[in-house]
Amino acid sequence: MSIRPLKHAQPRIDSTAFADAECIIIGDVHIGADSSVWPYSVVRGDVNHIRIGHSTSIQDGSILHVTHKSTHNPNGYPLIIGDQVTVGHRAILHGCTIGNRVLVGMGSTIMDNVTVDDDVMIAANSLVTPGKHLVSGFLYAGSPARQKRPLTNDEISSLTYMANNYVNLKNQYLAQEQI
Repeated sequence: MSIRPLKHAQPRIDSTAFADAECIIIGDVHIGADSSVWPYSVVRGDVNHIRIGHSTSIQDGSILHVTHKSTHNPNGYPLIIGDQVTVGHRAILHGCTIGNRVLVGMGSTIMDNVTVDDDVMIAANSLVTPGKHLVSGFLYAGSPARQKRPLTNDEISSLTYMANNYVNLKNQYLAQEQI
C-alpha cells in the first residue's frame, strides 16, 4: 500500500482498519475504525480533506477525490463518508457528502456538492450530478440518477448487513497478515 503525506498532512488510518497493499492513500485522509480500502482504490486528499467513518468499505478500483478551495468556492468540496457505507467496485466519489448506511452501487459516480442522506441505495452505474440531494429511505438509479421507489424494511436492514460483512472480511485479511 502506498500511504503518502502531502503538504504536512499525514493520512490517519485507525489501527482496526484495513488498507490493501495495492491501494493508494494520499494527504489529509482519516479512515475510521473497522473500515476497509480494497485493491487498486485511490483515496486522494490532496487539495481538500477526506473523512471516512467506521465500518465503511471502499471496494476495488474506487476513486475518492475532492475539490480545491477557490475564490468562488472558499471551502471547496471535501469528501465526507459516514458510517457503515458500502462503496461498490469502481465507484467514483468526488467532493460529496455520504450519510450513514448507504450503498453506492458498482460503477456509480457521485459528483461535487451532492448530499446523500442516511439509509439510501444508489443502483449500479448511476450518475448523481452536482448539487443533488438524495433523501433517506429511497432507491436511486439511472444517469442521471432519479428517485425510483421507497426502500423496503429488508433493504434498509441489508445496508447494515453489507457493512458488517465487509468488517468480517477485512478481519480475515488482517488475521492473515498476522501469520
